[in-house]
Amino acid sequence: MLLVLDIGNTNIVAGVYQGPRLLHSWRFASDRLKTSDEFSVLLTDLFAQAKLKPQAISASILASVVPLLVPVLSTAVHRLTDSRPMVVSPALKLGIEIRTRLPEEVGADRLVNAVAGFAAYGGPLLIIDFGTATTVDAVSADGAYLGGAIAPGINISMEALVARTAKLPRIEMAPPKNPIGDSTVESMRSGQYYATLGGIRELCSVLGKELRKRDGKAPQVLATGGLSYWLPTRELGIKAIVPDLTLEGLRLIYERNRGP
Repeated sequence: MLLVLDIGNTNIVAGVYQGPRLLHSWRFASDRLKTSDEFSVLLTDLFAQAKLKPQAISASILASVVPLLVPVLSTAVHRLTDSRPMVVSPALKLGIEIRTRLPEEVGADRLVNAVAGFAAYGGPLLIIDFGTATTVDAVSADGAYLGGAIAPGINISMEALVARTAKLPRIEMAPPKNPIGDSTVESMRSGQYYATLGGIRELCSVLGKELRKRDGKAPQVLATGGLSYWLPTRELGIKAIVPDLTLEGLRLIYERNRGP
């Protein structure tokens, strides 16, 4: 079995694969104060709840946008499985070319999404990841990662609004009942919802035009990330929401780099 870990700024998503099949997945906080011992205990508990034995894990791989947590999680995984995880970087065989000016600066999660998206859908492709940041990444028809756009995430925008105003409350994000909010909460939901839709439409339009110039056809659009579930996929021209896209990319990268 293969253990995969996607370390994001807010959450860590972990999964266990048996061959190409995802058996279990979990989401927990990217707590920068936790020690490797604490993460090891957490993973042990998750495995126990799923009735999985750590000895069944033969290999592991992780991608991280939080450098501080790479050695911490690597040590935790080593204690649990007695093997060190592979760490995603541009130096690995990704199966796609990185055509950016500074490949070493590209977030591992963006590369992993591109690998999985191109393997499943081909190109050209736009991949929207609704996480701590909202990213839109472009993959060419011949399978090259071209770069993309990074914007403040949905929760970051809302937290900034609440932090910089005296009376606006913290709210749970949800689609508004009506575009014209009849309460403060509904007005906040309307503003966040339609501002997000407008921003995504514009980003997809601009990046899509660039891909059409390069490849002669419009890209397919995929969405992933913890906050993608409340978006109207048809309105945004999204072909599919793929919740486990990053985990699948990690599996593919491991398979392309595993030893004999």
